[in-house]
Amino acid sequence: MSGITLEDARALLADPNLITVGGLGDDERRHLHGARTTFVRVLDVHAGAVPAALPASAQPGEVRLTGRAPIDAAVASVEAALALAGAIPVSAYSLADLVELGGGSTSELAGVLRALAAAGLRTIAEAPLDLLPDPAAAIRAAHDAGLAVPRLTVHRVPDGGPVELLSKARAVQAAAGGIRAFAPLARVSSVAQPSTGYDDVRFIAVARLVVDNIASIQVDWSLYGPKLAQFALTVGADDIDGVSPLEGDLGRRRSPLEEIRGNIKAAGLEPFERDGLFALLGQ
Repeated sequence: MSGITLEDARALLADPNLITVGGLGDDERRHLHGARTTFVRVLDVHAGAVPAALPASAQPGEVRLTGRAPIDAAVASVEAALALAGAIPVSAYSLADLVELGGGSTSELAGVLRALAAAGLRTIAEAPLDLLPDPAAAIRAAHDAGLAVPRLTVHRVPDGGPVELLSKARAVQAAAGGIRAFAPLARVSSVAQPSTGYDDVRFIAVARLVVDNIASIQVDWSLYGPKLAQFALTVGADDIDGVSPLEGDLGRRRSPLEEIRGNIKAAGLEPFERDGLFALLGQ
């Protein structure tokens, strides 16, 4: 774990000196990636409302199918999303929702995953670490069905604490493999104990140090906003998810593409756009 123990990680999370903690995360990030920072423009499409065509101004690197649906509707939505996307990579569904769709049974989950793969799906959108009873087993089931699971996410930080969550992420990668990016910041904040931006960037730094067997630490641009995302890049994150694919009507210099590139460069880093398969675009 980059030379740190879980006790070290707890001490870093309790350290009030964000500069010191962030510097350690940044050192590890630069050791792994140098100045290279990747980002992906994502078009979110709800399973119940897949459009017939892409928005005129959309230039996504990934079409991501979201929401829940019974298996027949889920399969039909995958087929519609693939037709919509054309050559653009498609990812679909939360692995936790698919486990629930299978009634919590491993054999039923395998059937759900095979049906989605038969419809042409190749990538599950996310595996929420804290919502899966056995994340490694669920990811292995996806792999057995021919489906990649490149993103490990967190729905809400559990009562067990953040360090235990990071240790679990590392163990899941060791047991199942195939994870390309870990997004450690919770997608849902605790009402009783909401995190602050200060807590979030420190957690990014410690995640980079602890979860040393997952290549990229990811932050969500749409969920956490440009300022926090930019700060996260200076303390350990190297991949930005959820950049808008819509160019809008404010002119190219104010488009999401130019904004993300400008923010990455302002952090002293080099921007590289990728697609949903983690392949660099325009290279």
